Amino acid sequence: MVDTTVVYILFGSFILLLLIGTPISISLAVSALASFLYLGENPIKFVQIAFTSVGSFPLMALPAFILAGALMEAAGISRRLVALAESFAGPITGGISAAAVLACLFFGAISGSGPATTAAVGMLMIPAMVKRGYAKGYASAVTASSGGLGIIIPPSIPMVIFGISAMGMLPPPAAIEKYGAFDTVSIPKLFIAGVVPGLMLAGGLLAMNYIRCKKLGYTGSSEGWSSSRIRKAMREGFWSMLAPFVILGGIYTGLFTPTESAIVAIFYTLFVGLFIHRELSFKEIFKSLETTTWITGRVLVILFTATVFGRLLVENQIPAVVADSMLSLTDNIYLIWILIIGFLLFVGMFMETLAAIMILTPVILPITYTLGIDPVHFGIVLICCLSIGFMTPPMGENLFIASGISGTAIEDISKRALPFVAILTIATFIIACVPAISLTLPRLLGY
Repeated sequence: MVDTTVVYILFGSFILLLLIGTPISISLAVSALASFLYLGENPIKFVQIAFTSVGSFPLMALPAFILAGALMEAAGISRRLVALAESFAGPITGGISAAAVLACLFFGAISGSGPATTAAVGMLMIPAMVKRGYAKGYASAVTASSGGLGIIIPPSIPMVIFGISAMGMLPPPAAIEKYGAFDTVSIPKLFIAGVVPGLMLAGGLLAMNYIRCKKLGYTGSSEGWSSSRIRKAMREGFWSMLAPFVILGGIYTGLFTPTESAIVAIFYTLFVGLFIHRELSFKEIFKSLETTTWITGRVLVILFTATVFGRLLVENQIPAVVADSMLSLTDNIYLIWILIIGFLLFVGMFMETLAAIMILTPVILPITYTLGIDPVHFGIVLICCLSIGFMTPPMGENLFIASGISGTAIEDISKRALPFVAILTIATFIIACVPAISLTLPRLLGY
């Protein structure tokens, strides 16, 4: 039996604190602690749960991937990937903005972060698009929309967090009895499952970009393709192109785990930056370490508090109540997916991605188990939905980054990003309704 007072204290205090502008980590901590005190629990349990939340080996991948992404930008790897993508633009309508989408796709395969992808690609591509006659608002919108690919194309920091959050959650016996055993959640499987959905979302962005550029009159280059420029970009970007193959190839062939691959990525970047490109200075290395420390610390504080918050949800059977309420409305899987996706898109507008994953996984994952949905498939849909949150205000981190680079108002970028939000939402719903899009590749590779 659910104690409704706990629900009111937990969610009431959490929402109230958010409304008055309290940071999300503090809101989570205060609401969880208030619930602990109401239940008569020893507050030391709060600290114990928070401490054990970071005792996971896969979590070591988080700071490592953040550091690898920061070092790759400093080492000139991201700049060469953007130059390579731009060389393929040529005379195609909207070619240079399509190159921005491809650059985000490439950089997403080494950074694992949406805002980092937007910043790295936007610094180079937004001025280049404006120089070709694109409106600043459109150039910013297409870059901000494409930056969300950074958390879907593996490796992905949110996938690591979802994997950690979901690993300890077992399907209820009733679900096992009805649907049989569920596949276990593993971070390598999540990485592989994200490949095809990521390419599908990128394809949707490219199609929408072509349609919009055709309407707005953004033509390609009048010179056509330059084979010498493409060869030069490929030659200069060889070591940059090799980075995703080294990182992902090692994971998929079983040579190393995702956590180990993050360490490999760091050493690979140091080698390329110091001895091949010779653009990585010790000053930049220390700056990258400082950035990693700041971002990791912020994420870990949220992880501490969100884990305690999630434990309270599970212990008080709140996910089960939510599941029963949703199933009482309809048992149509497509309508339920609409409800889930709509809810996730709404949350993504107001909440930081990693915090949303840690809070919502204990609530929604049990619902998906009762419907027979594979947890890896759900994880991919969850991350696709939250990636759209990067470009929807008021949170919209990618919008703020693109706005800062271009000097364009958030309102102008948001308005121009709406068609991209629409196509990504449609693609996400298709991914949700067709599990094979996410699960076929992992099964072919034996996961």
